[in-house]
Amino acid sequence: MYQISLPKIHKEGFLFIGIFLGITLILSLLSSVLGYIGLIFTGWCAYFFRDPDRVVPTREGLIVSPADGVVHAVVEDAETPEEMDLPKGKWTRISIFLNVFNVHVNRVPVGGKIIKSVYHPGKFLNASLDKASKENERQALVVETKTKDIIGFTQIAGLIARRIRCDIREQDEVKTGQRFGLIRFGSRCDVYLPASLAPQVIVGQKTIAGETVLADMAAKDAHPLEGEIL
Repeated sequence: MYQISLPKIHKEGFLFIGIFLGITLILSLLSSVLGYIGLIFTGWCAYFFRDPDRVVPTREGLIVSPADGVVHAVVEDAETPEEMDLPKGKWTRISIFLNVFNVHVNRVPVGGKIIKSVYHPGKFLNASLDKASKENERQALVVETKTKDIIGFTQIAGLIARRIRCDIREQDEVKTGQRFGLIRFGSRCDVYLPASLAPQVIVGQKTIAGETVLADMAAKDAHPLEGEIL
């Protein structure tokens, strides 16, 4: 006998789903056609706030994607956000762009202690623009791993996304792949790696939050991954 397994819904979505259901009920009293249209929008709202479980790699030292989406950029010697106050040196930025159809629940890229969490107000430029990393509204986080490595990551609001939710604070102990927040309706996540860590993804590659490996701290000074999307 077949079983239908429905994905979890993030708690942030319950209010919106309730509003859409209320509107759908009112519309259905006016017209069955309008009721069906309202039901479609309610279903889309539930789909947007879906929160599926993920199989997180258990090997120590792996840095995973914080978001579902597509690798938009891998920038060597990248400028880092001032509010992160990252150690001096060269950093590599991996930018992951989320569209409205991606799962928008974000996950911690690597376990450790959150040593910095800073909200930075800003603009709402298209998140695919390179300058969005330093001009847009964002939540910046820095984690110190058990091996004292420092990794930075940011949630960046976009042209449509105007609401960032972050559920972790400074001094929190976090696990790799742990849910920590979301950004509504299209957005971007950046991960900042020390230059000694070679990115294991390429531009155009799809990512799955909590599963796709961005880098391996056990393979420092390795060559960056090369390839093409076919």
